[in-house]
Amino acid sequence: MTLSPLASTFDLDSPTLRVIAAIAEYGSITRAAAVLGLSQPAVSQQLRRVEGRIGMPLVSRAGRGIRLTDAGEVLARHAGVVLAALDSAAGELSDLSGLRSGRVRLSAFPSASSTIVPQLIQSMGAEHAGVQFTYLEAEPPAAVAAVRDGVSDIAIAFHYPADRNDPFQASSEGLVVHELTRDDLLVLVPEGHAVLAGASDRLDLAELRAENWIAGCPRCRSHLLDSCARRGFAPAIAFETDNFVAVMSMVAAGLGVALLPGLARRASSLPAGVVARPTTGDDHRMIVAVTRPDAHHIPAVGETLRLLRTLT
Repeated sequence: MTLSPLASTFDLDSPTLRVIAAIAEYGSITRAAAVLGLSQPAVSQQLRRVEGRIGMPLVSRAGRGIRLTDAGEVLARHAGVVLAALDSAAGELSDLSGLRSGRVRLSAFPSASSTIVPQLIQSMGAEHAGVQFTYLEAEPPAAVAAVRDGVSDIAIAFHYPADRNDPFQASSEGLVVHELTRDDLLVLVPEGHAVLAGASDRLDLAELRAENWIAGCPRCRSHLLDSCARRGFAPAIAFETDNFVAVMSMVAAGLGVALLPGLARRASSLPAGVVARPTTGDDHRMIVAVTRPDAHHIPAVGETLRLLRTLT
């Protein structure tokens, strides 16, 4: 916005407008000074400084008192509107800094929708009822892209640190990644499967090389391929679904075996006939929050990140 030459010359500030408004209301420099908590000489000096800047008097003598000149009346008329707007802005800023208001745009992957997200929004509501949330469910590539594009403030995402070609690092370049927690992966097999006869409570994926596999989302499918490759085989993927409840049901029906994140296991009870075991390879993924570099300076976003760390 380009200011006019006159506006640049006058360059009025809020203390000046408050002095003019007080003089207009009380008709006295002495009374205005007292109400504003200033000395009479300080108010008089401020008036003279402004009058010198604009080249017009603001007050004139009227008997034993003073009155506003035409220029003073103009300022007094606008002072109420300007000061009300400034006070309103100050109040809103105070609400934001005190977390009495604010908005957080959140995105997260499906299993977090059933676990982390409800806990997070409930906890924020209990502590800061004025903060509002919007939510977008999306797998990590789309969720991280939403942060980069300014559509989301925080993306709850995941990545597989052991994978050779994990695309997460490239997709999050230039953004801030806040590590939240480790999410161990579980092998799901039908109850009574021969692999369960061993003494160990962990399962080796290599023992399941001959099985049909049920794969999840594209990133989870990629991790399954990478994990099996490290154990010397390529899994025969018979079914693919993003629905982790469907994955469990397919295993229960004897259609195959699956590698499922622990968070998905927390989101839904295992159906009858399914056994979940950790892997001998200590497979896991990392749950992270992704933000723009300056996002933590926004009070509501910074508080949401703090709560995420305590909840995960």
